[in-house]
This record gives sequence, structure tokens and C-alpha cells, in this order.
Amino acid sequence: MFYASTPPQAAAHVSGGRENPGLQGTVSFFDDYGYTVVVAEIYGLPESAKACAPGFFGFHVHEGGACTGAGFSDTGPHYATDSCGHPAHAGDLPPLLSCGGMAYLAVRTDRFCVPEVIGRTVVIHAMPDDFTTQPAGSSGEKIACGVIEAVCP
Repeated sequence: MFYASTPPQAAAHVSGGRENPGLQGTVSFFDDYGYTVVVAEIYGLPESAKACAPGFFGFHVHEGGACTGAGFSDTGPHYATDSCGHPAHAGDLPPLLSCGGMAYLAVRTDRFCVPEVIGRTVVIHAMPDDFTTQPAGSSGEKIACGVIEAVCP
């Protein structure tokens, strides 16, 4: 992988809340010539006992800068740089797809640059994003969170 050979400019160490203490991982942010590449490596996602459960989890950058408060409430709303609705917020990302409780995602975006998201949070939600419901895609409770921090070279 191209990005494995270069350090990210920012990263968030994601941890689950009380109900998902084994949920953890890293979300890295790379500058890519005017774009941003977001790479998420997540482990311990909850698995459903229901047959045919989708295994998708909403995944967003949120405005707030702390993973505190009941249900990570201090993360605030999705990061938005203009008046666009969901799913056109700058922080709206594709959902994570769990396979055996693990998810890997790499996406390139022009919705934000790395310095704009340092100090904000990344959040994993309990349900898939429906890409329609306002203001946040009806993706359910926040089950994991990490603060995005600059990575020193």
C-alpha cells in the first residue's frame, strides 16, 4: 500500500464505549496533493446474532473535540463546512463494513484537508448510515470515538 510507506499527518486512536470495550483501532489522515486519504483499521466491532445482518457501521468526522459525555455526546454534530445537508457534510464518510468484527477502509476526499480536522473527532455509529435522514443519516448511537491529533514526524 502506498500510504504504508509514508507517515500520516494526523491520526485518531479509536476506542469503544462501556458497551463495546474491545472496540478499538486507528484512523489515519494523509495529505495527497490537495486531497485527503482517510485510512481506518478497526477491530472488535459488535457482531449481530441475526442472520443476514448488514454489518455496516456509520463512520463520520464530528465537530467536537472530545470523546466525553454520555454516549460520546461531546463529539457534537457531523463536521460541516457549509450549509449542505447530510450526506454532503465534509465529515460524512462511507460506512465501515465489518468482516469478523474487523473493518478496513481507505477513501480519498476533497471535502476537507488534514489541518481542518485536527482536534475534531471520528465516530463509529451502531447502525449503517442511510444517506438520507437529516441531520445525520439515522446511524444510531455512537459506539466508538477517537480525537484526531497531529502526528509529529
